[in-house]
Amino acid sequence: MIDLLYSLLLKYDSESSRYLDLFQEIQIGSKVKLLEDGNKFKNIYFVKKGCLRLSFDNNGVDVTYQFFFDNQVVSGFLDDDESIFTLESLEPTTLIVIKKNDFDRLIQEIPELKDQFLTFLLQRVANYSKLFLSRIKDSPQIRYQRLLKENPHILQRVPQHYIASYLGITPVSLSRIRKRKE
Repeated sequence: MIDLLYSLLLKYDSESSRYLDLFQEIQIGSKVKLLEDGNKFKNIYFVKKGCLRLSFDNNGVDVTYQFFFDNQVVSGFLDDDESIFTLESLEPTTLIVIKKNDFDRLIQEIPELKDQFLTFLLQRVANYSKLFLSRIKDSPQIRYQRLLKENPHILQRVPQHYIASYLGITPVSLSRIRKRKE
């Protein structure tokens, strides 16, 4: 995604760095909060390398909603409401950051970028729908097996208690499922 973004920007701005100057590369350590629940999402993040976790508080219980890894995009919702999510790094992470209002201007000025971003958003909605339906219809064992099949890197890079939260189960239940699998 990052390479595609740069190629589109260079196509529209080959003479100067007008668009590229809107982006900043930053490096953060683990456990850095980029967004806290109740604040507005002011930036779009492109994960160059690392891992981010999107979570929310459910009556005092920390629930993992999504993980973001290398070459993935993290964006807020299209409105300017306060976020119900917290976004934090789980490991040292390198990000490409653009302010949300600058990105909004970019997608208005570059139709191909707008099309790519719309495709990305539609894919994200489809993924969230699958996750939501899986929580309703699938057992924890099936959810774990699907995660193992479709995203094995999560199991290698994310602490077990966050994986359990993402699957909608307790860490103890996840341990039992993993033992049955061995």
